[in-house]
Amino acid sequence: MSEFNQLANNHKAWPFEQARLLLKRLARQGRSSGEVVFQTGYGPSGLPHIGTFGEVARTSMVRHAFEVMSNGAYNTRLIAFSDDMDGFRKVPTNLPQQEMLQQHLGLPLSKVPDPFGTHDSLAAHNNARLCAFLDQFGFEYEFASSSEYYKTGKFDQALLIMLERFDKVMDIMLPSLGGIRQATYSPFLPISPINGQVLQVPTLARDVKAGTITFEDVDGQKKEVPVTGGNIKVQWKPDWALRWTALNVDYEMSGKDLIESVHQSSKICRALGGTPPDGFNYELFLDENSEKISKSKGNGLSVEEWLKYGLPQSLSHFMYQKPKTAKKLFFDVIPKNTDEYLQHLNAYAEQDDKAKLGNPVWHIHNGNPPQQSSPISFSLLLNLASVASAETKQQMWGFISRYLPEADAKSHPLLDQLAGYAIAYFNDFVRPTKTYRLATAQERKGLEDLLQRLSALQTGENDGQIIQTEVFAAGKSAEFENLRDWFRALYEVLLGQSSGPRFGSFVAIYGRDETIELIKKALDEKLI
Repeated sequence: MSEFNQLANNHKAWPFEQARLLLKRLARQGRSSGEVVFQTGYGPSGLPHIGTFGEVARTSMVRHAFEVMSNGAYNTRLIAFSDDMDGFRKVPTNLPQQEMLQQHLGLPLSKVPDPFGTHDSLAAHNNARLCAFLDQFGFEYEFASSSEYYKTGKFDQALLIMLERFDKVMDIMLPSLGGIRQATYSPFLPISPINGQVLQVPTLARDVKAGTITFEDVDGQKKEVPVTGGNIKVQWKPDWALRWTALNVDYEMSGKDLIESVHQSSKICRALGGTPPDGFNYELFLDENSEKISKSKGNGLSVEEWLKYGLPQSLSHFMYQKPKTAKKLFFDVIPKNTDEYLQHLNAYAEQDDKAKLGNPVWHIHNGNPPQQSSPISFSLLLNLASVASAETKQQMWGFISRYLPEADAKSHPLLDQLAGYAIAYFNDFVRPTKTYRLATAQERKGLEDLLQRLSALQTGENDGQIIQTEVFAAGKSAEFENLRDWFRALYEVLLGQSSGPRFGSFVAIYGRDETIELIKKALDEKLI
């Protein structure tokens, strides 16, 4: 084993910890080679949101850590499984054509018309959206459709085992249900031959030899159908166990809200003769009101929304950090995660191997981060867009080129991307909330002193650190006891916001003369 692999095997970064547990599982099973299956699940009743992406991103990080630690001893697969045969039970509020969709409740998701009019069904549309963003991020995965697996017989063997062990499944499920639900519960949900709906009805009889169940259809008549061939759909907890068993899944993580479901599905998996996968329960994402993100509410961010304002890698960075801690997931987390990603990327080249393995960019980029980062932070670009009221990247580059004469969009493509994101974020989130205020007497004194100090700077002294020293000095001359109050005043009076970047760096990129004019406008009360 190489020194690098040894470092990985002993590293405390959470993907390595998960991979280490998976290796112990394989050792217990006597598996020193062969295939290891990772899986993620998606319910296509609603549009895929960032929580969906997070599960794939995090699982991919564990998969890569496992491949490094096992030194290529196993073949790995990641199955992105869509439960598109599930019944359509509730219309998400963020979908168009609400009335039309209401008319198709109860149908398998793969039979509900697409309200967007671009695909054969709602499930097909949402599955395509899922695959599009997984492809955009370069994930290596295999897409799997529940409808296709049921109808083509890929689940037939496991379904027949579940039919045979029906009573064991019922013994596991019934204690978790209320009295009314117990009376009607069955792990098998027949698809009505009459209206095509997924029926929540009791199993009246079963014939293990024939592989069939009997139920009462919507017309009141008893019907006997095979459990194979797409004639039934399994209830979701037994379905989860069915999937684990049929696909020999070794690893699947899930949200903290599914801890009890994992427990029950694991029991059913064992009853079917399978071994439940390893994994962990991650904390849930919260919206701006600290409420759980829900597909039916549509209160989460879509991947497309994040990517309008931030680097794809910033989203992966958000997913890497503290997966077992509940985190707010709203637009205001994008700038912070963008800059933290850039900071980690800047630090990577100078780190030793141990530090690199703990750097988020190693996990985000499958151990091969890009060499070029951005010489300017996203927060600084965002404030530049704000003060300059920039509408185009060309306007942004007009300032950037003076600060970095050798840089252009071609030589610094990442910086060019960031400039575009900054403009979009400013126009949608910063501009509507900008509120300037007048300076107090003490603040005016500091601004007047800063004005003189900037005017006195010589050519070639447009360095961020030199300017920052002058900014500190102006605050001290105005007798601010806490210089944080001085900097807050600069942001509120000059930028119309409560916080901002390192002010000296901002002046260096915005321009000394432009900053002087900005201060004059503030002193003349022309920014209000």
